Amino acid sequence: MVVDKVADDVRNEVVLTGRLSVEPVSRTLPSGDTITTFGVVVRRVGEAKAERPRVTVDALECVAWDGRVRRTVQGWRAGDVVEVHGSLRRRFYRAGGGAQSRVEVEVTRARRIRRPTTG
Repeated sequence: MVVDKVADDVRNEVVLTGRLSVEPVSRTLPSGDTITTFGVVVRRVGEAKAERPRVTVDALECVAWDGRVRRTVQGWRAGDVVEVHGSLRRRFYRAGGGAQSRVEVEVTRARRIRRPTTG
């Protein structure tokens, strides 16, 4: 059946390699869940052109719900080069008297590749 074939080819999968822009912060939500959020800056692929040589980047918000992942990222520092795997999620919440939403990468696996060199 064609529908099954399409379903097998469709997925929400994100892999980012970039620099940690915002150090991980853990907080407890009103639901009682604990999350750890952090920011990763990545270079846009294919954006640099001869007429536009500047490097373009995106700053992406990431969130870890899983305890194992939260423990992994807790020791990261701004400037670390990291790799995260997960999926895009749109999360809804109440703030300022109204409904808000945000798109973030829900991280399922993470690793630090290297710390920035100093000197």
